[in-house]
Amino acid sequence: MIRVTLSGDSLSSVGRQHEGGNCKLILPEVDTSFDDFSARLQEKGAFPVRTYTVRYARGEQKEVDIDFVSHGASGPGSRWAESARVGSFLGFMGPSLAKVTHFNAPWYFLAADLSALPMVAATLEAMPADARGVAIIEVPSLLDQQEIESPIGIGIHWLVHADSLQQSFAQERFVKAIDWPGGRVQVCVAGESNTIKSLKKILLEDKGVVKSDSYISGYWKIGLIEPEHQQFKKKSA
Repeated sequence: MIRVTLSGDSLSSVGRQHEGGNCKLILPEVDTSFDDFSARLQEKGAFPVRTYTVRYARGEQKEVDIDFVSHGASGPGSRWAESARVGSFLGFMGPSLAKVTHFNAPWYFLAADLSALPMVAATLEAMPADARGVAIIEVPSLLDQQEIESPIGIGIHWLVHADSLQQSFAQERFVKAIDWPGGRVQVCVAGESNTIKSLKKILLEDKGVVKSDSYISGYWKIGLIEPEHQQFKKKSA
C-alpha cells in the first residue's frame, strides 16, 4: 500500500465522519500539466476516475489520507500514487459518510481484502472500546499487515492469498469454521466480488444475519477494470 496525504482548501469540510467512506479521484497521467488538467477537468472521459476510501481526515488541517494498492503501471491509481511527489495533483470528489455509522450489536464480524482494508480499518477504529467480534483481512503477504487501533475484544486474523488474480476461498473457509454466536450480529464485509458473493450467502442464509445489520459490497472483480465492474454491478442488482 502507498499512503498519500492530499491537501487543499476544499478538504476543510472532510472530517472523522467520512473516514471509511468512499470518494472519487480524477487521475491525471504523470506528464499532464496542471494547466491542461484544469482546462479539461470538466470534459467527460478526459481522465480516468476511480473509487477510493478516505482512510484519515483532518479537516482542521485540510488534509485527507488515501491508501492506494500498489500494483505497478497497470492501473491509473497505482501509476499516480507511485509517481506522487509534493506538488502532484488530482481531482477529488465526495466523500460519502463512513460505511458503518452505528454500532449497537453484541458481536461484530468484519472481512476485507487489500482493496477494502482502509474501510474496515477505519470501521474498527470507530467502534466502541467494549466491542466484541472477529475481523479477517486477506493480504498478498504478511508484510502487508497494518497496525489498527481496534477494540481489544475484536480478534483480527490476517490471511495470506498471494495471487490476487485467482479467486480465494480462505475467507469462506474461515467463516464456516469459526464459532458463530447466537443472537444479533452486525457485519461489515467488502472486497473482490466473487468472494463477497460467497460470503454474503453464508452470512445471510446460513448464519442468519439480517440485511439491516449488514454492509456487504463488492469493491472489484477479477478480470474487470472499475468502469466494467460498475456496469456488472448494475446488471446484477
